[in-house]
Amino acid sequence: MIRFGTNPIAWANDDDHSIGADVPTARILEEAGHLIGFDGIENGHRWPEDPEALRALLAGHGLAFISGWYSTELLTRPLEAEIAAVQPHLAKLKHNGCAVCIVCETSNAIHGDAATPVNDKPVLSAAEMAEFGARIEAFAAYLASEGVTLAYHHHMGTVVETPEEIDAFMAATGPATHLLFDAGHCTFGGGDPAAVLARHIGRVAHFHAKNIRPEITARVRAEELSFLQGVLAGAFTVPGDQEGAIDFAPLLRILADHGYDGWIVIEAEQDPAIRNPLLYQTLGLHTLKRIAAETGLTRQSGKAA
Repeated sequence: MIRFGTNPIAWANDDDHSIGADVPTARILEEAGHLIGFDGIENGHRWPEDPEALRALLAGHGLAFISGWYSTELLTRPLEAEIAAVQPHLAKLKHNGCAVCIVCETSNAIHGDAATPVNDKPVLSAAEMAEFGARIEAFAAYLASEGVTLAYHHHMGTVVETPEEIDAFMAATGPATHLLFDAGHCTFGGGDPAAVLARHIGRVAHFHAKNIRPEITARVRAEELSFLQGVLAGAFTVPGDQEGAIDFAPLLRILADHGYDGWIVIEAEQDPAIRNPLLYQTLGLHTLKRIAAETGLTRQSGKAA
């Protein structure tokens, strides 16, 4: 069942809490749920940790809890420690009926460091990637035994960023590991999003509809800016923004052709003081609904388009 969601990072940033710090939590929920009409929302630092308190808060605004980012540290700690560490997050996912656990390795990631250029991201050797993939696959198998699918988030500033790294990671993992495909991170990382999505569509379990402003992402590279500096400069935006570089029609067509039936989430962090989240998220959702109708990607949700 295709459902459309958002991420609170458009209103209040999770990597730098000063971005959007003045935006009331009630405003985020009211705009995402009742005003814009999303079906659900992902995790954010403003939400309660208690699984039932989270469900009740979001339900009061007509929103389901989609899933949320979980930071693995499998490059530096054993599987048993990772399984122990994930328990509170897993309990929240299971209580809220979430289908996927969004995972990204952060033991050596630099996307949250405002002083480190995104160009200086960590890189794994072929042997290291193979070992890392085996560890992720074992963790994914555990999550699967608990009824939750691991959806790995390739991300700027991490060990899985470039199209080559996405390919290597997918080759190094097995059937329990699925992909969170993010159009913006794929493009920013040097990939052709339609080509990368087509290669891995059989294992895509979650979709982030993030757009990029190519002039700004190019400047981030050329001027050795950090990921967070790029966010503040406006590197990311939503589907439908004329400043954006990504055509989402081919991507949603690939999803439709392969029977994708998960969430489509607008995860597009911007400075809310400069780019109003209500306006941009509304534009993004209307754009995705229009393209979904045109490409045959059926939406089966109760909210009006």
